[in-house]
Amino acid sequence: MSKKPSYLLPVIVLSQFAGTSLWFVGNAVLPELKEYLQLDQYAVSQVTSAVMLGFIAGTLVFALFALADRFSPVRLFFISSLLGALFNAAVAWWANDANTLFIFRFLTGFCLAGIYPVGMKIAADWYDKGLGKAMGYLLGALILGTAFPHLLKNRDFGLPWRSILYCTSGFAVAGGLLMVFFVGDGPYRKRSGVFQWNAIPTIFRSKQWRQAAFGYFGHMWELYTFWGFLPLMLELYARNHTLSLNITLLSFLIIGSGCLSSIAGGYLSQRYGSASIAFTALFISGCCCFLSGLFFLLPVTAFLLLLFIWGMTVASDSPQFSTLVAQYAPENFKGTALTIYNSIGFLIAVISLQVMDRVFHSGGFAGGTNSFLLLGIGPLIGLLIFYKQLKK
Repeated sequence: MSKKPSYLLPVIVLSQFAGTSLWFVGNAVLPELKEYLQLDQYAVSQVTSAVMLGFIAGTLVFALFALADRFSPVRLFFISSLLGALFNAAVAWWANDANTLFIFRFLTGFCLAGIYPVGMKIAADWYDKGLGKAMGYLLGALILGTAFPHLLKNRDFGLPWRSILYCTSGFAVAGGLLMVFFVGDGPYRKRSGVFQWNAIPTIFRSKQWRQAAFGYFGHMWELYTFWGFLPLMLELYARNHTLSLNITLLSFLIIGSGCLSSIAGGYLSQRYGSASIAFTALFISGCCCFLSGLFFLLPVTAFLLLLFIWGMTVASDSPQFSTLVAQYAPENFKGTALTIYNSIGFLIAVISLQVMDRVFHSGGFAGGTNSFLLLGIGPLIGLLIFYKQLKK
């Protein structure tokens, strides 16, 4: 087999980064949207959940019809990037109340189902060996893409909220074009020529696949709720300590730090194995969940340092879980396996977001500072199930 072009992985990573910048743009401009559309106090979970419910619906459609295994994943990625960019920009054009906002964010999430898991499928089709390292870069791109709108919203740039939507949409289109013209379908792609109703049951029969997937499900209970509520955590700390913090910049840096740890985890996985890296990261982030109430009592330097540790470990297990899921999936259903496990994981994340929003705004749990203890439930259950995988 011919040697892979040296630019291949960087282009896949850049395309994934560009496409996933659509994900949290609604959260980045949420203060302006709340004022413009008269949204209520639960806007954080509602806007985030709208995207994620769309993503769940999209992944179910992609998984049910095995689209990433039956058709060219690169073309699916391009079409999804194009449509996702359109629905993202439509918020600036046509959203005039909460319902239209949620519809456009839902449709954007649906299209993300053709970007995030399909991008992982493309990487798996190109990288047989060293997949953990490739996934580390790819999930690092997802994390940086998630954080990117917060950087655009940073007060040092001062971009209007509509301009942020347009920038991320244009970026997503560029990412789709890069994937089509410079990547193409990989040599390890196993095409499933016909739709098979038994695809999902076949995938779940693998005990090793289930153990890796359940570790990921525990991780997903924590991940997106932490990302979604991070600006509120910073705001709560600043209010309690009468401080002025650059919340959007700090949100970008803390979320974005997971990019570096994901890449580092990819390299470490080549020596220690994906299971060990995933377990360690999930353990540390789980400890952060259970100790989070104490964070708000610390000086600002210690508080931010612990948030950075949390931000680095909350995300770095994801690429290694994805690697294990890809490795243990049946060859003909690798794309479907990556898609269905994402679908279930994001459904869990939506439930977590809704629970956290109600608890955080209830005034209980010491005014919100202890609310994030609830995030530890996911890592705890995930570690208990995934521990059997680690012992193999």
